[in-house]
Amino acid sequence: MLIPSYHTFKNFKFQSGAILNEVRLEYATLGKVRRDSEGNIVNSILFLHGWSGNYSSFKRFNEFTKPGQVFDKDRYFIICTTALGSPESSAPSTSTLSADFPTYTIEDMVNAQHRLLTEHLNVKHLRGIIGTSMGGFQTLDWGIRYPEFMDFIIPIVTSPSVQGRNLAIFNLMNSIIQKHPDYNKGFYQENPGNAVENANKLLFLFAFSPLHYHEEFPSKEMLIHALDEQGIQGRMMDANDVIWRNNASISFDVQEKLSKIKAKTLVIGIDGDQFFPPDIDTISLSQSINDSKLFIYNSVLGHLGINELKKARRVIEDFISRN
Repeated sequence: MLIPSYHTFKNFKFQSGAILNEVRLEYATLGKVRRDSEGNIVNSILFLHGWSGNYSSFKRFNEFTKPGQVFDKDRYFIICTTALGSPESSAPSTSTLSADFPTYTIEDMVNAQHRLLTEHLNVKHLRGIIGTSMGGFQTLDWGIRYPEFMDFIIPIVTSPSVQGRNLAIFNLMNSIIQKHPDYNKGFYQENPGNAVENANKLLFLFAFSPLHYHEEFPSKEMLIHALDEQGIQGRMMDANDVIWRNNASISFDVQEKLSKIKAKTLVIGIDGDQFFPPDIDTISLSQSINDSKLFIYNSVLGHLGINELKKARRVIEDFISRN
């Protein structure tokens, strides 16, 4: 079981130029530490979660950490962070700033992680980085900005930019929230819950493959119930947190920088993924990274087929063993 820890940075500078006196990052660790003669950890793997996740999203890899498995916790020290902007790390909802919380970027998320590793955990080099969806954005940014910092990267169900329907989805989500009469330009007295509810329902419409909606919800009542459940989960999200996170994703675009990646790369996609279809995102991403490996597997769960990563286990094992 992962138990969260917290580290606070002083004088954190955002890409926008804004500076906060304190920024907190939530993280959890798993496994055994190996150190060099200077005390630096040398067997670390960094895991980066998707849009709605946190450090605990690593549970998808739990089976991979058993003895003899690819991420054996007796062999590796695994670090899982909660991204900047996602509670319980610093975010509009976890500060007193509300809508005055600085806008942030994927680069800011990576900067916070880099400071956590180098300043707090004594990690100067990573064995590798694994990131899913929005965590894949961060993984690519890590590979571009710190090309010598890791041996390998594994970006999963992701893309080097937000465009097309994804861009439209994020903009529509923001509009639904911002046009709510209680939003008040982000300085709301109460979270405009029904607006965030509808924004989260919009994401639900693309989470699975089209076939899954027919197979999993054979009656109208079952589908509407599932949609309502997503709305309930949405009400638990803070409106500003959603908008700030969406804007960070919208601004992400590293398509012209992928050649800077030096780490060995395994790109993984899922047939049926409606957010990052392989023929649009996964294949072209792999082709743009020097000497990268590509693996695509089928899942009726679509984007949430990341819950079936066991289908990629052998490929991941072979990739890690060679790199």
